[in-house]
Amino acid sequence: MQDAAPDEAQALFHRSDLRALRNDLALALRAAAHHGLGEGVCNHFSVALPQRPDWFLLNPRGLHWGEVQGHDIVLVDAQGRRLAGSHEIEPTALFIHAAVHRIAGKACVMHTHMPYATALTLTDLRGLDPALSQNAMRFYGRVAVDAAYNGLALDAGEGERIARAMQGADVAFLGNHGVIVCGEKVSYAFDDLYYLERACQAQVLALSTGRPLQPVQSELAARVAAQTMGERLQSELFFESLRRSLR
Repeated sequence: MQDAAPDEAQALFHRSDLRALRNDLALALRAAAHHGLGEGVCNHFSVALPQRPDWFLLNPRGLHWGEVQGHDIVLVDAQGRRLAGSHEIEPTALFIHAAVHRIAGKACVMHTHMPYATALTLTDLRGLDPALSQNAMRFYGRVAVDAAYNGLALDAGEGERIARAMQGADVAFLGNHGVIVCGEKVSYAFDDLYYLERACQAQVLALSTGRPLQPVQSELAARVAAQTMGERLQSELFFESLRRSLR
């Protein structure tokens, strides 16, 4: 993919607020690796620039999430051109992330193949039951399922199909594939990513007992979701604790 280096991109990339955003994205990647949510050097996190929503920061190709630092993050545009940064970029990241930013209108996009969430995409459930555990209830009304697996996302059409299948949801379970988690901020998206995997883990463990599951009434699940989303300080505090504990 052709590189491009407009003066505007270079100026933005080195601004202090964008440097902080790069550091946040890198921290989220290291935290995901720390909690076992990564997969080799695959999968990607991205965040759109507030000043230019058609440009976004992205983790580079070939680096394990556990080693990514702010200076490793790359700036790209919706056409897949590298605008700033020294590393290469991976094609499937561009096709999925560019489409979700543009079509679904999401600021921060995290795509993973984390184990328990992915396990649920392999079943006829196709995802999380948001009326089971308290952790699951935070996602009530926020989840979409895309059951149409079409292989690797190696073209813009597949990325756009996934983005449209999300129908504006914050979380998408991709059949036979993995998940996408989105948020207004890096800290919010990471908090949801972490608790989504915890909720999926609890559901898989409950299913493994062979005993009937006991979901709560939908009204209660909706109320818990509203309570959780109405106060995101806990998300910020969690992210700051990761900043102190992970280097």
